[in-house]
Amino acid sequence: MADFDALLRHNRDFARTDARNRVPAIPFLPHQQLYVVTCIDPRVDPHPLLGLELGDAIVARTVGGRVTPAVLQDLAWITHLHREKTPDAGWFDLAVVHHTDCGAGLFADDELRRGFASRHSYDEAALRDLAVVDPGETVRTDVDRVRRSASIDLRVRVSGWSYDVATGLLTEVVRPAASPDPAAIG
Repeated sequence: MADFDALLRHNRDFARTDARNRVPAIPFLPHQQLYVVTCIDPRVDPHPLLGLELGDAIVARTVGGRVTPAVLQDLAWITHLHREKTPDAGWFDLAVVHHTDCGAGLFADDELRRGFASRHSYDEAALRDLAVVDPGETVRTDVDRVRRSASIDLRVRVSGWSYDVATGLLTEVVRPAASPDPAAIG
């Protein structure tokens, strides 16, 4: 069980610092111009892994770090705000990070997935697609999903990374690049 008294003590300690005053003036333009999509796994917290501080990045966490329709909607909203409110500001990079030994790999277990889908009325095929067995493969799929989305501004540079929980190292899988022009996709 979480010790909420200790968590509140840590919060009070934080509130006594000036960290909350060093956040970006515009919340959708983080200091490092970075948006990270990664897994909810506590071993994959992007702040210590990437040396990030409060206000450095927008971080979205999903099971497996998968780019879901909700992630695309959030990203579309942020790019819309950027276009409408700060059109002359620099654009951000989106880093999609999947990792080894991911619990989302259990979506590949037919029996476990079927039981979960049946019990909670989820679409089993959609759940199967969330499995992260090979993070290099799934991160490529998710980077492609973002790059092909008509809702994401073409100026967002998207990259894909695989984090090895055993070594603590991040490996580039998909080089940072802006999305192609939709007309060029066909």
